[in-house]
Amino acid sequence: MSGAEELLRSRGLRVTRPRLAVLDVLAGGGHLEVDEITRRVRERLDSVSTQAVYDVLGALSRAGLSRRIEPAGSPARYEARVGDNHHHVVCRSCGEIADIDCAVGSAPCLEPNVAHGFEVDEAEVTFWGLCPGCRARRSADV
Repeated sequence: MSGAEELLRSRGLRVTRPRLAVLDVLAGGGHLEVDEITRRVRERLDSVSTQAVYDVLGALSRAGLSRRIEPAGSPARYEARVGDNHHHVVCRSCGEIADIDCAVGSAPCLEPNVAHGFEVDEAEVTFWGLCPGCRARRSADV
């Protein structure tokens, strides 16, 4: 039994070829849109519908095996890095996304000034700016 099969079973999910293929794609890293995930899954399987990939991503996210992020003005993206409360930086020009670890102590951003009675278990912070490539292109255009 593969590690991915064990992982799915440990979360109460049936082992299916589409789930294994999506896990494999996500394990390759990055912050991928559904269209890109679907294209890569189709390279591994004979056929799979876009709806099937959405269903798999939903199941994996609910099981804590993938993370869905939605930068403002962008389609949802998915990644395999879960459970560590990391954040993201997004390029305003090309949309590139990179991970940012919590910078101070143990999950410092889980202690809001006012929680309004909520038990906070996750914080999502998105930093915006220009990636190195877009900054270099901007400098060259000046």
